[in-house]
Amino acid sequence: MTVPKTAENTAGQRQAATAADGGERDSAAASRERLSALAQQHGALVALVALTVVASFSFGSFATADNVENIAMSSSFLAVVALGMTFVIVTGGIDLSVGSVFVLGGVLAAWGSRYGTAVAVLLPLAVCGLMGLVNGLLIARTRLAPFIVTLAAMLAARGIMLGVTDQGATTFLVDKDAFFARLGQGGLAGIGVPVWITVVLFVAGAVVLRRSRFGQHVYAVGGNEGAAALMGVPVARTKTLVYTLSGLLAGLAGALNAAYLASGVTILGYGMELDAIAAVVIGGTLLTGGLGYVSGALVGVLLLKVIQNVINQIGSLDSAYQQVVSGAFLVLVVVAQTWLGRQRRVL
Repeated sequence: MTVPKTAENTAGQRQAATAADGGERDSAAASRERLSALAQQHGALVALVALTVVASFSFGSFATADNVENIAMSSSFLAVVALGMTFVIVTGGIDLSVGSVFVLGGVLAAWGSRYGTAVAVLLPLAVCGLMGLVNGLLIARTRLAPFIVTLAAMLAARGIMLGVTDQGATTFLVDKDAFFARLGQGGLAGIGVPVWITVVLFVAGAVVLRRSRFGQHVYAVGGNEGAAALMGVPVARTKTLVYTLSGLLAGLAGALNAAYLASGVTILGYGMELDAIAAVVIGGTLLTGGLGYVSGALVGVLLLKVIQNVINQIGSLDSAYQQVVSGAFLVLVVVAQTWLGRQRRVL
């Protein structure tokens, strides 16, 4: 039987309309997915810019050169620790030892400064890097939980520090005229040396994570460890390296802090691991691994420090509210990340 041409035309128009509707839905879904990804990656940056603008108009002393320099300097030490934490969390791990390792690095640097700058820098790097290496080997080779291993390392680092300082009773001082002290207190073009070191480290970290084979391995391990192993990714070596890097950077941050304060402070830095984790997660890195950004960690650190600075500018709020606000931000970001991740899977 011959189908009338009008029927053929109607059927063709319906198919074309259906295809067009499907294409529009696919395009809309792709657009929503891109927006979700952008919100997940750059949401902290938007919050940072908005808060900075509001604070600049609300407090006359916020946008001054001295206050900006203070924020940058205080951010630099946490940022270096957060950089190492970014690599760890992208692999799906966690490092609870960095706060105590930071303190240990500062004490060792101050103690070693009496023997010259080389000892003051290399000693904390060697000891803290070794602790990170042990963490990585235990986690990668024995498959122990990162939480347990790094918790034990936190206690070990704290014990070593107490042993070196006679239960915290001894504070090692750094000669303010020494070259090592200038690493923390000196400046270049009006910007502190620790800030410059932080910038260089973050540029290098971004290149390594996004452009190198090692960075690809880090993402692969965090995305699906089993699949990564099947593809030939050296899973154990990658895990060992990221924890070693975390220990090295925590030790370096501690050494820079000792140079800045001209002493090895034995209490400053405890709890820094929580600030580092919060900054990394706020910056868009997933706690489950497989997705993360070095630049996001830096934005997360700056956002936390700006919040603390604004609380100080207000003056009427107790400093304890800094931790409350930081915790609230962390919860909100994790909830937002979970929701955005579900939206992207639905799309």
